[in-house]
Amino acid sequence: MNTGSDESKAAAAVDDVAEQVKAEKPFGSRAPEFIKARRSLHLSWQVGVFIVGLAVVVAGIIMLPLPGPGWVVIFGGMAIWATEFVWAQLVLRWTKRKVTEAAQRALDPRVRRRNIILTAIGLVIFAALGGIYLWKFGIQMPWKINDQ
Repeated sequence: MNTGSDESKAAAAVDDVAEQVKAEKPFGSRAPEFIKARRSLHLSWQVGVFIVGLAVVVAGIIMLPLPGPGWVVIFGGMAIWATEFVWAQLVLRWTKRKVTEAAQRALDPRVRRRNIILTAIGLVIFAALGGIYLWKFGIQMPWKINDQ
């Protein structure tokens, strides 16, 4: 027996997606109109935006192994590119959608419970390995251990 509740959920989901599409900015350049009016000026504007975005993305990539907010800087560079390039706008929208979905999944009580259990198991294993190390070698560091 179909009560129609599935159809109402589907309609609500379609309405949510339609609202998100309306809320998003249109694709294309966000350069000022006087720059868009002159082709050579617009091309040089795009080259400048690309170089600045590339510098920011490269700085973020350098920050990945070094101290610093590498991923935040990389996405900042993508946001700079997204002011001019449609491909960057598409990548940025896809990334925002995936991050939002991951955040919603992380709020699910079952997922949170699973993550807490896995973290607790990992901490127990780490503590057990640390205890075994201390029992076998004591506080002494491994590079000072004589042949035993």
